[in-house]
Amino acid sequence: MALRTTTEVIDRFNHAFTGRDADALTDIVGEDCVMESVQPAPTGERVEGRAACLAWWRALVEDHTTRFEPQEVIVAGERATIRWRYHFGAGPADWVEGVNLMRVRDGLIVEALGYSKTAGEVPLAAESGLDD
Repeated sequence: MALRTTTEVIDRFNHAFTGRDADALTDIVGEDCVMESVQPAPTGERVEGRAACLAWWRALVEDHTTRFEPQEVIVAGERATIRWRYHFGAGPADWVEGVNLMRVRDGLIVEALGYSKTAGEVPLAAESGLDD
């Protein structure tokens, strides 16, 4: 079987979430995959290894109370950036935007680092006195 391109792997990754198809992840995650989620802040949960990453993503795919909407995908060699919106409730403000920084090697995801805009108390530079 020919190796998948980064674009093909990331398209399949996104389809797993938008199409609620956790099985689509099965053969695109590397044995040495490392994933960092957006929570808990500030560093996120670190998940290591194929089995652990698959289990973590499968639970997210199968959670029908949430949904991801990819907004933009940029691929550069083995790297990809996925800008997304994550809906976690039915209310008009029950969503957050974020980005995943992905790395694909030999047709497999080996790194997925998640970052999001937070709704918590994060002072702006103008509010913290850092701009003085």
